[in-house]
Amino acid sequence: MNPQAKLIFTISLLLGTVITTSSNHWIMAWAGLEINTLAILPLISKSHHPRAIEAATKYFLVQATASTLLLFSSMTNAWYTGQWDITQLTHPISCLILTSAIAMKLGLVPFHFWFPEVLQGAPLTTGLLLATVMKFPPITLFFLTSHSLNPTLLTCMAILSAALGGWMGLNQTQIRKILAFSSIAHLGWMTIIISFDPKLTLLNFYIYSLMTTATFLALNSIKALKLTTLMTTWTKTPSLNAMLFLTLLSLAGLPPLTGFLPKWLIIQELTKQSMAPAATVISLLSLLGLFFYLRLAYCTTITLPPHTTNHMKQWHTNKPTHITIAILTTLSTMLLPISPLIYPLS
Repeated sequence: MNPQAKLIFTISLLLGTVITTSSNHWIMAWAGLEINTLAILPLISKSHHPRAIEAATKYFLVQATASTLLLFSSMTNAWYTGQWDITQLTHPISCLILTSAIAMKLGLVPFHFWFPEVLQGAPLTTGLLLATVMKFPPITLFFLTSHSLNPTLLTCMAILSAALGGWMGLNQTQIRKILAFSSIAHLGWMTIIISFDPKLTLLNFYIYSLMTTATFLALNSIKALKLTTLMTTWTKTPSLNAMLFLTLLSLAGLPPLTGFLPKWLIIQELTKQSMAPAATVISLLSLLGLFFYLRLAYCTTITLPPHTTNHMKQWHTNKPTHITIAILTTLSTMLLPISPLIYPLS
């Protein structure tokens, strides 16, 4: 892709995100989301592969539908209450339509169907944008309207997302699809707490983005897209593979690592809100995700490829690991001890 075109699309992505996150008016928020959608489409389809074109088409149709629902929700609220302010969403029908629109934007169950297919058709760097940056504006709208949304509906959607994200990721061999279902499961954790402690949702999103960025950049560095390819990368960059192993365990939420922090705080808050059964169910469902993270981690560092493998062992490279990956993987594994400092800052 032309560097000037790539620069324009990147600036448009940042502009759309800033417009949506800083706006108080529904029309401005909608305009920012549209700029975001139009800017990411060329980045998804830049390889001109039929799979990439299909992914871009699916993404456009789903995001256009979600934007239409969001606009319809805000217009319905303005019709009944005369308010265009984002925080003044009070009409119940508007709240219901907005929940559907944001769930479709994010890829929450039952509107999750597009996300794994789009992520599978996009390059790893674009997949990283779809899994992190593109979710920030809808999460912000969720945050601003959290006091108006139905907690029971959000809890049901969250538990279903955690369940489906865990179950569907079990039988996958494509790494991008595994990370897509991982994203759906993490969104379940963010959604279940948003009605009770919205700041905790943002903290969860920030830490999830940190760990996912580290994982995507590491995978992009070793050019691994399938589990079979991942099994032969230990000969190329052993140190990076070891850090990727720890980052994947952190994404799974194992206790000594950074990923345990948001899960711990969410379970604590749900228990305070007398929602111990929901906390128990979503904790048990995270074990499903732990299985496929362990499978990824196992393929990354522990398994030696069989002698009958179709993939040649890769040459060990002396090229140093990029400093960004080094910093992100370190943060993805070692932030838990300073958690008393992190939570007040959020």
